[in-house]
Amino acid sequence: MKLELRPRRRLMAIGFTMPAPDFDLSPITGWTREHWLALADQQLLAVRPYFSPRKATIRLGGRPSSSGVVSDGLEGFARTFLLAAFRVAGEGGDDPHGHVDLYREGLLQGTQGDGPEAWLPITDRSQPMVEAASIVLGLQITKAWLWDTLGGDEQAQVAAWLQGSSRSTCVDNNWVLFQVMIAEFLAGAGFEHNERQIEHGLQRLEDWYAGGGWYRDGDNGGTGDFFDYYCGWAMHLYPILWAEFAAGRYPEADRRLDLYRTRLAAFLEDHVRFFGSNGAPIFQGRSLIYRYAAVAPLFMGEAIAATPLNPGQTRRIASGAAKYFLDGGAYDDGLPSLGWFGAFEPMTQGYSGPASPYWTSKAFVGLLLPADHPVWTAVEEPSPFEGDDGLKHAEAPNYLLHSTAADGIARLLNHGSDKYYAPGPDDPLYRRLAYSSHTAPLFTTHPVDNHFAILNHSGTPSRRAKIHRPKAWHQQAASWHAPVWDDTDDPADSPWRVATGTAAAGGYELRVHAVVSHVASGLAVRDGGYALAGSRPVENRDGVLSDGRLHTAIWPLYGYAGVGTYRAEGASPLGELAACGYLEGQLSGKRSCFASLVYLGGEPPAWVPPAVGRPVFDVLDDDSRIGARLALGSGQVLEVSFAF
Repeated sequence: MKLELRPRRRLMAIGFTMPAPDFDLSPITGWTREHWLALADQQLLAVRPYFSPRKATIRLGGRPSSSGVVSDGLEGFARTFLLAAFRVAGEGGDDPHGHVDLYREGLLQGTQGDGPEAWLPITDRSQPMVEAASIVLGLQITKAWLWDTLGGDEQAQVAAWLQGSSRSTCVDNNWVLFQVMIAEFLAGAGFEHNERQIEHGLQRLEDWYAGGGWYRDGDNGGTGDFFDYYCGWAMHLYPILWAEFAAGRYPEADRRLDLYRTRLAAFLEDHVRFFGSNGAPIFQGRSLIYRYAAVAPLFMGEAIAATPLNPGQTRRIASGAAKYFLDGGAYDDGLPSLGWFGAFEPMTQGYSGPASPYWTSKAFVGLLLPADHPVWTAVEEPSPFEGDDGLKHAEAPNYLLHSTAADGIARLLNHGSDKYYAPGPDDPLYRRLAYSSHTAPLFTTHPVDNHFAILNHSGTPSRRAKIHRPKAWHQQAASWHAPVWDDTDDPADSPWRVATGTAAAGGYELRVHAVVSHVASGLAVRDGGYALAGSRPVENRDGVLSDGRLHTAIWPLYGYAGVGTYRAEGASPLGELAACGYLEGQLSGKRSCFASLVYLGGEPPAWVPPAVGRPVFDVLDDDSRIGARLALGSGQVLEVSFAF
């Protein structure tokens, strides 16, 4: 059973509808290149009423970002300009709605330093640096229709604003690539630029390369691991585009492009596993309001011959993702909200402003592939994991990527990405044990779903902070962390250690946990399963939770004595009413072991473990290595083994 989370809806912008589906060319989504062009135009037309009088800003209203409303207005301009640039350049300059003329006017007004709509200058670690990168990318790809039409004084005016980047420092993460793009544009246009910023940005990219196509999004001095969608929509996208722009000017551009091509091909072997058959990307990491920008590296793989997919598969995944959000209501008023479908502020970051979701513009890089490219002309085909179950250990981020063809669910079992900077609050976007394409974590004060916790004497659950990596066997993943209980606790000072190993098959996950402490306690522990959410209460049928489309359960295998259901309201971006199952047990001595079986699927579980103690399950803990083995009713065997 392939799952649809939301009913299909039309675009709600006045007077605008999508083209009729073409199920001959695209038998799965019905989408063609014309649908991508139409979606681009719809979004660009939807923001027109929000242009300032001189067209330099777009202010959409709503909660401002931490950078303030003036910066937010520039963000609205820059991110929609990038969308307009992909749309116009992709059609060879054909611009029936006059997008370029509007953005040309706004560009000249915004860069007029003493003008009434002048943009904020680019200074150290400032948001205008981020938006300038979108502007220069847009100027690069629309050069013939915009930049080349400007007079010499006008070009110098734009360059003078951009040169603020040359004198500024940036955040030491993907931001270094913004400076690379800005400096390269200035260089190519013949203006003074900071060549050292190009060298520095490309070197930092090398510093963050973790192997297997994966980049960390910075390293913050080694305090934690940062793996998320920025790897695709920033760490791969910008260097490849830079190398194309720098060819003929920068001596090593061609060599670097070959390197980036090899890395992108390796990354896409994992990245294609992040999309469910419903089109949804796995719900993990920050900036998820950028939604289907996650498909940008798929299109780049087609552009530079660096993809494991065939063109029909690429279009199926990319169109499926865009369609998922369109049909799910993300554009019900014509504008994307700060959320997943509708607005959901808890999943946003402080830097997110009303126009931030327009970084979905990056997905439209696919329009640079001409209409006769196979990605647009090939018949759509299922993704590789719609026909067969998938299981892959991604070593760099230490993810176990598990998908099931019967229901189209993609899962990420997380043993490596924590986004840990320093003591602070729990982060549901990075610290959970598991994420999926069909569920979302609960944004609660204390972690419950997909989380193993020690409950202190007040009943407060511990948090997972910095994640460490013990070695696990083939096609398994394991991690350990030092639990903390509040925003000021430093895990380096914690006397506790909690290790978890995971194996998966057929929608089932075997989890084995070990708790070690030199502090005798007798405290309780809790292990949470996946959370389901919707507009109606989640049903509990003999321990299996169901929202009518999805089914999930968590069963005790070893060490637990109690089961329960946690319910919450307003804690999930997928629905007002949410619930997840959990298990409870008790610590015994200075080393305790626990095991559970978790299920998530489109049908009720075909097999349920028998009573605890039956021979289908074995666990061994010899104080240095933990091993467990579970025989599923299907004949499959789940095994976990890791040193701890």
